Amino acid sequence: MSEIVSVAWHKYLLQLQQNPLRTKAITSGVLAGCSDAIAQKISGIKKLQLRRMLLIMLYGFAYGGPFGHFLHKLMDAIFKGKKGKATVAKKVLLEQLTTSPWNNMVFMFYYGLVVEGRQWSLVKNKIKKDYPSIQLTAWRFWPIVGWINYQYMPLQFRVLFHSFVASCWAIFLNLKARSVAVKNA
Repeated sequence: MSEIVSVAWHKYLLQLQQNPLRTKAITSGVLAGCSDAIAQKISGIKKLQLRRMLLIMLYGFAYGGPFGHFLHKLMDAIFKGKKGKATVAKKVLLEQLTTSPWNNMVFMFYYGLVVEGRQWSLVKNKIKKDYPSIQLTAWRFWPIVGWINYQYMPLQFRVLFHSFVASCWAIFLNLKARSVAVKNA
């Protein structure tokens, strides 16, 4: 079994080197789909909602992976050649003040409008109500993840690490983003 895992890992690394954007997009999509399946199970949904899971996978594939790919390239360009804890702290701070609020907002809009198919006014009201607590929770959680990512992960693994942790975070967001009407369905 360990040989199969080893071969699969080497093939993944090769794809990551040859096709980094595509590989990160697919990885993010698969992890997002897994997190949604888990969120559905945790929330008590009896039968897996395949459409919902595929839409969440699409979000990871089309947005999460590519966004992370370009974000980490940009961060390395902004802080080119700079290392150390002060640089890591600046990267984490920059990420938390810019992309964290943006990503949480985008996910909540996508989930309400696309996944749930809710009206703009309902989604807007849900975000107005829930966004502040979600963002505050994110600011308690993600800086630690960012620190580990920038301090210890090589550039090519940052999106993979982030996507893995994001799949856990997405379970939380999925459960928070669901509308009351959907919970009662």
